[in-house]
Order: sequence, then structure tokens, then C-alpha cells
Amino acid sequence: MHSYWPALFLSLSTASASLTYKGVDWSSVTVEENAGITYKTASGATEPLEKILAENGVNTVRQRVWVNPSGGTYNVAYNLALAKRAKAAGLGVYLDFHFSDTWADPGHQTIPSGWPTAIDDLAWELYNYTLDVSNQFQAAGIQPTIMSIGNEITAGLLWPTGSTSSWANVARLLHSASAGIKDSGLNPKPEIMIHLDNGWNWSTQNNWYTNVLKQGTLTLSDFDMMGVSYYPFYSSSATLASLKSSLTNMANAWPGKQIVVAETDWPTSCPSPAYAFPSDTKSIPFSAAGQATWITDVANVVAGVNGGAGLFYWEPAWVQNANLGSSCADNCMFSSSGTALSSLAVFEAI
Repeated sequence: MHSYWPALFLSLSTASASLTYKGVDWSSVTVEENAGITYKTASGATEPLEKILAENGVNTVRQRVWVNPSGGTYNVAYNLALAKRAKAAGLGVYLDFHFSDTWADPGHQTIPSGWPTAIDDLAWELYNYTLDVSNQFQAAGIQPTIMSIGNEITAGLLWPTGSTSSWANVARLLHSASAGIKDSGLNPKPEIMIHLDNGWNWSTQNNWYTNVLKQGTLTLSDFDMMGVSYYPFYSSSATLASLKSSLTNMANAWPGKQIVVAETDWPTSCPSPAYAFPSDTKSIPFSAAGQATWITDVANVVAGVNGGAGLFYWEPAWVQNANLGSSCADNCMFSSSGTALSSLAVFEAI
């Protein structure tokens, strides 16, 4: 153990969780470095972020991939360079395809510029895109361990063609995206993930998978993992108990699938939350200690579910965007000066 690990962590080191994938999303590290941010260990030593992550128990990094973004940030070339750094540090790589030129999430799923909109043409474009990106990674000597075919696609993907107003189109597109990866030269092949938001809401998960799978185009063999986002600051209903119930139901309904919390965060500062926090999180402080408790609690839920495989913290090092899109002031696991908080060491325990 590192000498700087606090008593806080020692008290959590007996956590029962044992996850295959212990990760963070580090997509914006290059953006931060270009802005002059440097990263430091909790004891103050300046090191590359990937080394700090690995030293603290992280074994996989998540990276978002945009198709043709303005300026190139998060495009394939950006991600190849980042993945090479991860591999050199001994970290696995999880590619999160957004299938857009910008953010894709429950409120945004815009077809990339220049892509067709007719379903046959769009499915073919998508197949060739995932095939090409997969082959570029193989050619670079990098085999991602996970690929997510879409990001938070609860309302569909590649709108309007792939919105959930046409479940047939959603199924067709996801099958094509999966087929491109499977037909690529990647060896070994990655685990293919489908990723929805609101992982605590069983009704959302059940409705989505039931509708898309009954189309017959997307089959259970097309994907290996069910990923969910799980945040505590968007709904008081997002209790840990609800997450446990939802993930348990998912494991029972679709046995054999790996289950991953693909995104989660906890604040070190939240003076004016937009929503009440869930009732069974009220005792967790807004602090580094609270982050460690939260990660341990979520990890224990995942590890207690059949097929529970991993947890990823979303953008813990994006210190220039510390609220990470929430109403909380700071959800990072690094200080504004780039120094790792004590909470980062919790990944050793999960």
C-alpha cells in the first residue's frame, strides 16, 4: 500500500466487491494537458495521468469516440493516441462510440455530417464505420477490451432514423454496428456493450430491451454487456436499493450478460443541488471520503449481481469542467491544481 493512503481507505479495504473492470473515463486528458494542466499523485509527485491511475488500482480507461468533430477532439486519431498511452501503462481500453460528431446522450443523438438518413444506407454506413475504426485500432496494435455501440441510447441512436419511434430501426442499426466489430480484424475481439442511462430504473431497462429484442434483428449474440449510467444527483429515486433491484432483474431476465455501471460520479462539493439526493445516500458526505464510500457502495451492488463485471467513474480528471455537467460544483477526483484526491485509491479495493 502507498504510504499516503489515509485511514479512510484502510477502513474500506475490506469491501466485498471484486470487479473485473475497475475504470475511469479519461477522454478529456489531452484537452486538459493542452490547457497546461499537469497531474500529481496524492503525495505531490508529477506523473502522467495514466501512471497515477494505474498506481491507484484503475485497470481500464474509457474513451469517447466522435465521428467528425470540429477541431478533431475525440475523433479516431485523438483516441488512437490516447489508447497508445493507456496500453503502454498496462491499462485496458474501452471505446465508447457516440455515433455523432458531438455529444450523444438521451437528449442528443445527431447523425454525423455526411451520413445518409435512409435506414438501409445508414445501417451500411454504420457497419463500415465500426469495421474501419476496429481495423485502425488493430493496425495500431491496440485491441480494446470493450466497445460500446452507442452512448446512453435509451431514446435510440442516429436520430431521427434510429429513434425509438421505430424499434425496428434501432435493432437494425445496433446489429450493423455489432457486425462491423465482429467482422473486423481485431484479435482478440472486444466485449460489445449496449449502454442506457438511469440504471436504477428497472422499468426503463426492461421496456427498452424487451422492445428492441422482439424485433428479431438484434439478437442476444450481438452484444456481451449491458452498461448503465447511474448518477445520484438527477433524481431522488436513484437509490442504491433501486440500482440493486434493477441490475438483479436485468441479470435474471437476460442471463449470461455482463453488467457494468459505465458511468457514475459523486461530488466533493454540492452546495445547491438541483434535485434531492436519494434517501439511502444522505449519510454520504460531499468529500473525497464520500467519493470513496460511494464508489465502494456502487461496486458492491455490481459485484453482488450475477454477471456484475465493472464500474467506471466519469471524467475524474476533467478539473476545468469540475461540475461534470451536474448541478454539483465539483465531482472530480483531482483538485483544481491536478493533485489526486485520497478517494482515487479506492480502486485498489474494488
